[in-house]
Amino acid sequence: MFNSVDVIWTLIAAALVFFMQAGFAMVETGFTRAKNAGNIIMKNLMDFALGSLVFWFIGFGIMFGTSKFGIIGLPSFFATGDGVNEALPGSVFLIFQTVFCATAATIVSGAMAERTKFISYCIYSVIISVFVYPVSGHWIWGGGWLSELGFHDFAGSTAVHMVGGLAALIGAKILGPRIGKYDKNGKPKAIPGHSLTLGALGVFILWFGWFGFNPGSTVSATGDGTLTSMGNIFITTNLAAASAATVAMIITWLRYKKPDVSMTLNAALGGLVAITAGCDAVSAKGAVVIGIIAAFVLVFGIEFIDKVAKIDDPVGAIGVHGLCGATGTLLVGIFATDGGLLYGGGFNYLGIQLLGVVSVAAWVTVTMVIFFTIINKTVGLRVSREEEIAGLDIEEHGLVSSYADFMPILSISENTDEAAVTIDKAVPVIHKKSDSPVGSDVKITKIEIVTKQTKFEALKEAMNSIGVTGMTVSNVLGCGMQKGGTEYYRGVEMEIKLLPKIRVEIVVCKIPVLTVINTAKKVLYTGNIGDGKIFVYDVENVLKVRTGEEGYDALQDD
Repeated sequence: MFNSVDVIWTLIAAALVFFMQAGFAMVETGFTRAKNAGNIIMKNLMDFALGSLVFWFIGFGIMFGTSKFGIIGLPSFFATGDGVNEALPGSVFLIFQTVFCATAATIVSGAMAERTKFISYCIYSVIISVFVYPVSGHWIWGGGWLSELGFHDFAGSTAVHMVGGLAALIGAKILGPRIGKYDKNGKPKAIPGHSLTLGALGVFILWFGWFGFNPGSTVSATGDGTLTSMGNIFITTNLAAASAATVAMIITWLRYKKPDVSMTLNAALGGLVAITAGCDAVSAKGAVVIGIIAAFVLVFGIEFIDKVAKIDDPVGAIGVHGLCGATGTLLVGIFATDGGLLYGGGFNYLGIQLLGVVSVAAWVTVTMVIFFTIINKTVGLRVSREEEIAGLDIEEHGLVSSYADFMPILSISENTDEAAVTIDKAVPVIHKKSDSPVGSDVKITKIEIVTKQTKFEALKEAMNSIGVTGMTVSNVLGCGMQKGGTEYYRGVEMEIKLLPKIRVEIVVCKIPVLTVINTAKKVLYTGNIGDGKIFVYDVENVLKVRTGEEGYDALQDD
């Protein structure tokens, strides 16, 4: 007879962990360029879809089947989950383990983003879900040799995150960096992601989902001991993430002169990864210290990977999941209140944790080097140079833009007939009205003003006050002789130091040009660098498309 509370809690936790797929998708999409957004989304979707099928087909059996020498479970096909956890229906335990498998698989997507063939990624996703993850998972959670030694990884710092992070490291290394990531001297260049907003949304989703990932690993919600443990796990999970984010903010503020947004977001995830192994075994204070350590590992680890190892990881997955996963697992042997080094347990516990981390790392390294090499030698891992430059959205999926409504693009081939009809229509031909000044006697001038965005409202009001009723305004990036300010992205100095500006274009004929210039100067002047520039151009002619009017008449209101 199953306990309904246990079943419901485990299913809710499974749903929360599933929702983490959306978090991964948003983080990876936001931290990469817009031309690859659709490709990233597709990979995260297929991670879960393909992984669910193959894990159900055989992966679950390899992970939880009868142990053979503590190395591998005897495989069975089309798993039901029965007989593994007697406190839960087999189907409940199966879906809970399925969402964990998908998490391990999807980590690689971000590290190999923007240059990996879609078909190759799908093959990788099947391999890790059906074999690599289940085998090491058997050692830890399926009754294998590590579990018999007393290795502790409650919710998967090593079993899930380090496995995915190390696979990401190997894949990114074999794949090579994105075009333009390193100069001829090997110095890294910053390639900012297109939407930190999406990245932040992903981090918050993942943080939320982690309250299913860690507390849900109790797979029970009955008994005072279990309920107390669940509450403690919520606390330790949250505190580790909070302390990691806070310390990373401080570190980057000191190192880069400003707090780095993307690195701080990554650090929150690094803290979550690090506490996952020992969330049930450490105190609240221990969790805070683990988060602090994770922040240092994350920031300096990502810098090392990028600048020294020269492995291009667009989203920081190797640092977040690989380095913080291994670190968090080791720290259980130090901070566990029952048997940890700081609690009188000696070095035995820490030694077992170290053995587990090294063993799983060796397994993943050997298998993924083999599999990635085979994929690379057969179907190929990397897209062509031309495809990478154009973007994987268009080349791999025929997707012109993942943001089509925001960046409308007219397809000439699809609108040829419509264009032809438009051309055949009668177009008004009105050169000038009889009472308008002679065109050659009226000077038309274009005034272009480039200045700070904060000056726009004042400039607009000033122009209205002198009778300027039309202007074109654009958001632009630029810098003058001061060459902008030195900024950093993920610890790498931005090569192009462009600052946000506005460009205001005004065409006048009735209003004196000097009136416009003097009014603009009066509004914009502060005497400091960055007040802006004013450019003045002679305009040969102006045509109003709707009426056919030209010159002076084209600039007059109807």
